[in-house]
Amino acid sequence: MKITEREQLVKTHDGTDLKTFIAMPDDNKPHPGVLVIMEIWGVTDFIRTVCRRLAEQGYVALAPHLYSRKEQFDLFTEENIMDAMRPFWALPPEKRGDQATVKELLSKASENSRKIVNEVMFNRQKMEENMIKDLEYAYRYLFQECNTTKKGVVGFCLGGGLAFQLSTQVEFDASIIFYGAIPRKIDDLANIKGSVLGLYAGEDGSINGGLPDLLKNVVKHKVDFEMKIYPGTFHAFFNHTGMSYNEPAGRDAWDRMNAFFAKHLGDHNGGN
Repeated sequence: MKITEREQLVKTHDGTDLKTFIAMPDDNKPHPGVLVIMEIWGVTDFIRTVCRRLAEQGYVALAPHLYSRKEQFDLFTEENIMDAMRPFWALPPEKRGDQATVKELLSKASENSRKIVNEVMFNRQKMEENMIKDLEYAYRYLFQECNTTKKGVVGFCLGGGLAFQLSTQVEFDASIIFYGAIPRKIDDLANIKGSVLGLYAGEDGSINGGLPDLLKNVVKHKVDFEMKIYPGTFHAFFNHTGMSYNEPAGRDAWDRMNAFFAKHLGDHNGGN
């Protein structure tokens, strides 16, 4: 299927022009829409590739850049984020909450790294709340302005948690969560109207620690929920540009994503 793509500015709640990437079938017909929510790295080549592949399957795929604000855009680059977070991710899990260890690492960090760490680690809840507001405006644009029919969302890592949270606040027909955190208020699962597919890495303790509570509340609130854990894989196993990429798991996850969207979004004119 021939596709077209473009960069699109979407006005958000505080007047910011939210940068977005859109890929869609080039046929001027209505299609289901899929909101694609970025990893912590931003709208990268990986995220653009996901959008293009979804467009080839017959979807209008929109990925908002959640670091669009002037004070964020040049700071929150892949390289800067990696430089800032690498020392913390290298710590044993039991040390990541140790204030003396964190303070020592920050004392050695650059000013840019300190800004990123403060936002990503210490102001995480506020950062995600602001991202959810931006996503709500991207949602409106995709499903009101882009000739879309049914509503889907997929998110990865940070974006997986955001996709899960957003699904409790606005309506989707299908939500796919790639190794994302559970909603902050677990009883918000009761608000989900559509179907949810969760895809998780076997070796991902920080995310998987929330799964027992998730499963208990999926049953409690009668959520239409499917789940797959890939043994022996690590967080971000689906990202073909990353060090944790696992090709067999990635292929299987792509097939499951396609089947899930085809089942619940339905009326697309996709190819192979």
